[in-house]
Amino acid sequence: MKTILRNSLKLAIVALCLQSVPTFAQDSGTSTETKNYDQGFRLGFGLSGGVPLSAEPYEWNIGGDVRVQYDLSTKYSLTFTTGFNNFFINGDDNDLGYIPVKGGFKAFVLKDKLYILAEIGGAFAVTNDYDQTSLLLSPGIGYANEYFDASLRYEHYTDFPTLNDDGTTDKGLGMIALRLAYGFRL
Repeated sequence: MKTILRNSLKLAIVALCLQSVPTFAQDSGTSTETKNYDQGFRLGFGLSGGVPLSAEPYEWNIGGDVRVQYDLSTKYSLTFTTGFNNFFINGDDNDLGYIPVKGGFKAFVLKDKLYILAEIGGAFAVTNDYDQTSLLLSPGIGYANEYFDASLRYEHYTDFPTLNDDGTTDKGLGMIALRLAYGFRL
């Protein structure tokens, strides 16, 4: 048993040493130079529309946002998003307008174009008599290039009120939303 452990340790040390040795190859005449990627900020302006998932009294949602994105690398970014959204309500009730404030993490998973995004934050109600703040969870998937960004996301508002079939109120509202945005490097 001691011999197996010693040989395993020796093999691990040799492997670590070999990883730190630089390697050189002959130049074949073709350039395979990797473009240097600078970390930096991006700014995006988006429009979004959504459909609540079987939650009365809400019919649909529309809004606009501003997203600041800090690119950590070509694959990973941090995001901060805010704006104004409005849930349109059927019947005589007033609409529910709110300001979402979210921080998130974006990871590009396919050719630096297709990404997944997870955001968390708050939704601050600002219209009418409703003045509650709700926790906002928002996972999504999207496509982005240098200037255009399109994403599909699910948003869950933990404290926004909904109506049950029997007329009682409950909390918790889900929505599927589409965001189209224009963005650029700062």
